[in-house]
Amino acid sequence: MNFVKELEWRGMLHNLTAGAEEQLQKECTTGYIGIDPTADSLHIGHLVGVMMLKHLQACGHKPIALVGGATGMIGDPSGKSLERNLLDEETLRHNQQCIKNQLARFLDFDSNAENAAIMVNNYDWMKDYSFLEFIRDIGKHITVNYMMSKDSVKKRLGDDAKVGMSFTEFTYQLVQGFDFLHLYRTHNCKLQVGGSDQWGNITTGTELIRRKEQGEAHAITCQLITKADGTKFGKTESGNIWLDAARTSPYKFYQFWLNVSDDDAERYIKIFTMLGKEEIESVVAQHAEAPHHRLLQKRLAYEITKMVHGEEELTAAIEATNILFGSGTTQSLAELSKDTFLSVFEGVPQFAIPASVIAQGVSVLELLATHTAIFPSKGEARKMLQGGGVSINKTKIESLDAVVTKEQLLNDTYILVQKGKKNYFVIEVK
Repeated sequence: MNFVKELEWRGMLHNLTAGAEEQLQKECTTGYIGIDPTADSLHIGHLVGVMMLKHLQACGHKPIALVGGATGMIGDPSGKSLERNLLDEETLRHNQQCIKNQLARFLDFDSNAENAAIMVNNYDWMKDYSFLEFIRDIGKHITVNYMMSKDSVKKRLGDDAKVGMSFTEFTYQLVQGFDFLHLYRTHNCKLQVGGSDQWGNITTGTELIRRKEQGEAHAITCQLITKADGTKFGKTESGNIWLDAARTSPYKFYQFWLNVSDDDAERYIKIFTMLGKEEIESVVAQHAEAPHHRLLQKRLAYEITKMVHGEEELTAAIEATNILFGSGTTQSLAELSKDTFLSVFEGVPQFAIPASVIAQGVSVLELLATHTAIFPSKGEARKMLQGGGVSINKTKIESLDAVVTKEQLLNDTYILVQKGKKNYFVIEVK
């Protein structure tokens, strides 16, 4: 498989250095991407780069995931105005291991294959490198004029720049360039991939390798992903969509992809899944025949949730979606974990009652109109119950004399009330 052509048809390719495609076609080539370790989880903003590494490995090349323990302490000037916080080594190592565990869902780290992935941390080779050594060995090979010509620097120093740039940030491209040089020397790494905003930093590395080693190294960058309306991809009102299930539940993760627009789904399914061209074209065609069924979004959400969270969590996310939108059962509701249940019904009205209320069983009428305010009166509750419009835990209440007992509690704590088709209420029993 041709890595460059693969990125191209998927709409991921932005720029590449002359000779990059030829190098990749010539031999198994080692390539790397840098990942910021300031959190113990990746978020979907990282996924484009991760998918680039996945495609690189699928095309027979060797991926390196570089955790930027050193560069993460400095702050990349491209598109950012604030420097990052210094991490202590214990936190850094913790974050590194968590990120590797997530990347293992995408990359083969463990096989004996020639192109098995590896993870490195630039803190390991930078922590004992003195400032004097660095400016002697690296700084003298790259001129200030060259560094000033980079877009990431020019934007921060231009007339419209609101915040200047510290010397620390200015040297970022030298540190990143040295990473490339170090990997070239130690792992015969001849390629760095990244987002289009990284072009200047990456080509500083290729230049350093040319000047220090008289070697040839290459850069390939991908498009920065935005939504069809031009707004930033991956951000929601509640913040980042994380790959860690404790930060963003698999249900919410699944829902994010399920709710993207048709135009975005058509682009994202190429970028964020490993489906082939013919299969994607087939799904797109089926979707076009009945867009209201959202086949494209469902397939996108299915593929990426399975890749990130695994089959079991995907099944739970689909089941949870079915529960919310009408086709779930009492049994499927009871099988939801507490976290998934709370994630599904986040934002619906909630009531709390003491455990003593249901210890001996409580009538539905009392529960809905006296102990909670789901109905303003028993009369209104009685009327809807007689019309078959009330369900407890997805089971329709057929009798006015029905009683709710502690045996019906979900996760030993919750009761789900459905009033009509779309109105949900959660009762927490404390």
